[in-house]
Amino acid sequence: MSTFFALALFVVTCGFIVAGYPVAFTLAGSALLFACIGNLFGVFDFGLLGAFGQQIFGRMTNPVLIAVPLFVFMGVMLERSKVAEELLDAMGRLFGRLRGGLGISVTCVGALLAASTGIVGATVVTMGLLALPTMLRRGYDPALAAGSICAAGTLGQIIPPSIVLVLLGEVLSSAYQRAQFLRGNFSPEPVSVGDLFAGALMPGLLLVGLYIAYQAGVAWLRPGAAPAVRDDADPGLGAVGGILSALVPPALLIVAVLGSILGGIATPTEAAAVGGVGATLLAAHRLDPRARPSVLAAIGGMAGLLVLAALFDLRLGRDVIPSWDKLGIGMGAVLTAVLAWGVFDAFRRCHRAAVLREVMDGTLKITAMVFVILIGAALFALVFRGFGGDRLVHDFLTGIPGGALGAMLFVMITLFVLGFFLDFIEIIYVVVPIVTPALMALGLDPLWVGVMIAVNLQASFLTPPFGFALFYLRGVAPKEVTTFHIYGGVAPFIAIQVLALIILALFPGLVLWLPKLIYG
Repeated sequence: MSTFFALALFVVTCGFIVAGYPVAFTLAGSALLFACIGNLFGVFDFGLLGAFGQQIFGRMTNPVLIAVPLFVFMGVMLERSKVAEELLDAMGRLFGRLRGGLGISVTCVGALLAASTGIVGATVVTMGLLALPTMLRRGYDPALAAGSICAAGTLGQIIPPSIVLVLLGEVLSSAYQRAQFLRGNFSPEPVSVGDLFAGALMPGLLLVGLYIAYQAGVAWLRPGAAPAVRDDADPGLGAVGGILSALVPPALLIVAVLGSILGGIATPTEAAAVGGVGATLLAAHRLDPRARPSVLAAIGGMAGLLVLAALFDLRLGRDVIPSWDKLGIGMGAVLTAVLAWGVFDAFRRCHRAAVLREVMDGTLKITAMVFVILIGAALFALVFRGFGGDRLVHDFLTGIPGGALGAMLFVMITLFVLGFFLDFIEIIYVVVPIVTPALMALGLDPLWVGVMIAVNLQASFLTPPFGFALFYLRGVAPKEVTTFHIYGGVAPFIAIQVLALIILALFPGLVLWLPKLIYG
């Protein structure tokens, strides 16, 4: 009887989600409904719900999840400050002389925005408004242009720092602990978001390379589908300076955020805070040229503090502080004041430009949506486990022919099919907590499993009929670009993502090499 209730809970919940009901309330409502029915039939104990409050408190105080609103703020701020427009223009001039150059430019800009914003909707809409009309005007095949923009916009799901990886890392950490408890290991090593960032970097670059290779192949085999733009590439020094001014600041921000995480200098939450401040400084500089002195002062103050931290012991809570350290502390206080002034001036100028309020509203809406879904998913997982659903899934996956690899193949196919109908957040909080403990209990590496799931979830943005990237582009595409063009254009890129999954399955070292190199 409990097995029937576990299966019915999962099927009914997915049905309500596909029907269009709000995800968070569907998860919580279905769980409460089945808990009440199960209690009437004597197969569910209401006492299990007493742990729900503790789960909410634990997740709300989880320091890793604090990175979510900070990364969202960083992404929305960069999107509102027109960074994508300058990047597209600069990359178009850089690759304009090549056949297929505009498509390659779109992919490169998508990768850069992925590493700095990570918001798929904003990236697809921005590039759809700016790049798609230009590509059509230059004679690009509509399907190729639409597919390139949709695929490039989804790179933010796999290239770190990614909100998907933050959420997935939190779920995988809990799943890995449960899997180790099942194997009798009661002191497992934790799986951190930083590990997942390091593991996802090479697969993300692999996808970028495969996208560019496909576009270059189309330009070579079908020159009329991706013609060169010969009049857009000005070889003058002014053009070079414009390209550098558009590329260097976002690149430095990416290095500061991602480099600090991979280098062990900062946690993902601390790096997200640095990214939010850096995005604000960059936005102020682009919105108001008069902000340049304060922005440069803030950057100089931050760089100076890093140098002082390397040269002096700046701790104040000591009984004896040497004279040199006192000098360093005094200089640090001055640089901190300079940094604070620069950041305050940047926020003030963003507020005057009517950008800060939009950014705060967008951040609040996205963060609230994520955390409400997280709370609903916690209740769903609690009730599902109360019906013995976790044991049911574990027994099923361990009984699949082929052992661990057979179970992994089944899960990958299931997630890919569910991606046609469900959003990535729904899959992360509904499906992933159910299947991953069993996979890890079979001995599969948690980082490899996590990155494979992340690449698989990226395809959910492209697969019709509910691929969100398709909806975003359809909303801003010109009339001559039909829905058939968009669906046909993304089909090769979906095949490329399946190819990437096969490559990662055959060569797991692409995922595990960088984490082992950095963290040992």
